Amino acid sequence: MYSKLQYISQGTTAIEQFENIKSALDAGCGWIQLRFKNCENKNLIELAEKVKKIYSSYNATFIMNDNVEVAKNIDADGVHLGLQDMSITQARNILGKNKIIGGTANTLSDVMMRINENCNYIGLGPFRFTSAKEKLSPVLGLEGYKSIMKNLTLQKFSKLLKCMNAPVYAIGGITIDDVSSLINTGVYGIAVSGAITNHPNKKELIQKFNSLLHEKINNCR
Repeated sequence: MYSKLQYISQGTTAIEQFENIKSALDAGCGWIQLRFKNCENKNLIELAEKVKKIYSSYNATFIMNDNVEVAKNIDADGVHLGLQDMSITQARNILGKNKIIGGTANTLSDVMMRINENCNYIGLGPFRFTSAKEKLSPVLGLEGYKSIMKNLTLQKFSKLLKCMNAPVYAIGGITIDDVSSLINTGVYGIAVSGAITNHPNKKELIQKFNSLLHEKINNCR
């Protein structure tokens, strides 16, 4: 199954991006999503190829944010698509059936749409305000996650959703203090950006994240 902790990269330059990604990998993060907005494709490909040269030695998963063509070009493990990006079906046709395709969701109907689109995982958020994203969807807060995840359990496909088809990740301004409460809503894992990027001891933080994420026994097992 997928890592319960995803790191979404940050950095205003390719050098900063690479250094932050390598630091997260060195600290034990097993899932990297390369998110570098407003970057020319040529420079993005160069950065992605540089990351690809090192990530496999960490036994990590490497996902491109938004850019399906770059994901295909460098043979990344997959791509994450926002609600306004290319459709899941189009991306699947380009990347093939074996690549990971994740999709953003903000509402219950978004999540159900992503399930019907056969997403491999769903990034549901934002949990709280975050400056990492320019166009932020309505903030969900803990109550928003509780409501959406509770409603999902009422759907006939809820067992498949939680166990096999599309694990739900909470995303958006998440800190170490939020993990237990979020996992108790029924989400599978979390996606984190600034909390890891800006922490002085990334290894210690990632160990704490993973410890909390694995405390709750998966009911699907």
